[in-house]
Amino acid sequence: MLRLDGRRFVVIGAGQGIGRQATHALASAGARVVCVDRDGDLAKDIAAEVGGVPWVGDVIQRPEVERLFDDAAAELGGVDGVVDIVGMAQYAGLLELDDELWQWHQDICLRHVFLALQYGGRKLRDAGGGSMVFVASASGITAAPDHAAYGAAKAGVMSLVRSAAVELGPHGIRVNAVAPGVVWTPRVSGYLGEKGRAINSDNAPLRRVALPADIASAILFLASDMAGYVSGQTLSVDGGVGVKFPYPMPEL
Repeated sequence: MLRLDGRRFVVIGAGQGIGRQATHALASAGARVVCVDRDGDLAKDIAAEVGGVPWVGDVIQRPEVERLFDDAAAELGGVDGVVDIVGMAQYAGLLELDDELWQWHQDICLRHVFLALQYGGRKLRDAGGGSMVFVASASGITAAPDHAAYGAAKAGVMSLVRSAAVELGPHGIRVNAVAPGVVWTPRVSGYLGEKGRAINSDNAPLRRVALPADIASAILFLASDMAGYVSGQTLSVDGGVGVKFPYPMPEL
């Protein structure tokens, strides 16, 4: 039930980090993949690694997303699945946030999800159903200092996932999300450094931060028939941070 042989997936944000690992996970299970990134070199690199199709464009723009799914359907003969990894944060206090930074978070975290649901959902409907998986965040479930704009946008992702599950379910389309905590991607490792890694590892009951492969494994599960009766859900993949009492843990 974990196999995806012959299924046709679009991976948005496939070039690095979680997206790169998710693309490898889908391909290793037999999926045919269109590898989407706004960086042409990254799109070509990951496509070469998995035998996929590179696609370059800006998924914040409606005409580009329409072109993406038309191209993917033409190249693969249809679309059976969508995985959307895209999302970033710029941390700022709530009282200092300006309109430009607020809108930036809405675009980079939420707008492309809306567009992928519209255009990707139509292609999956035409193909007779399928699965869609998006990446939310622990910041959309709980709060942290300077995360207001990012957390609000990621909470919006989870709300869209629930609405899409209700509306698209009758077409045989499942829609879910994963919500990571700290993931040791190239971008995060450069931002936090080894000190930040140690602090966040100590904060997690599993005593480590997530690797991109940890999130990719959850995405593969939700994309596959292993999750065939799961829809509208957000799966926390945070090493247990979100369920512990919010005081520093003692040494064990």
